[in-house]
Amino acid sequence: MNKAELAQTIAGKVGVSKKEASDMVETFVEIVTNTLKDGSGVNIAGFGAFSARLRAGRVGVNPQNPKEKIQIPSVVVPKFKAGKGLKDALKNKG
Repeated sequence: MNKAELAQTIAGKVGVSKKEASDMVETFVEIVTNTLKDGSGVNIAGFGAFSARLRAGRVGVNPQNPKEKIQIPSVVVPKFKAGKGLKDALKNKG
């Protein structure tokens, strides 16, 4: 499911226009992104938690020249941890 399909599904379930649902999805993405950039997390009970974590720098290998070592810098990456409700829903899927 892509963003447009998600907005269409929300519009049908909630009874709002597709444009309003699309704006809701865009706003949600913007809020989560900005919250993670500020160093906080977003917890949605029963669904999961979005957070940002620092991935440490490391030494890697240049794929074009395997004998050459390169330094990969540390970087902040997004993380999602599924909540109990989501885990249980997927576990009971079959």
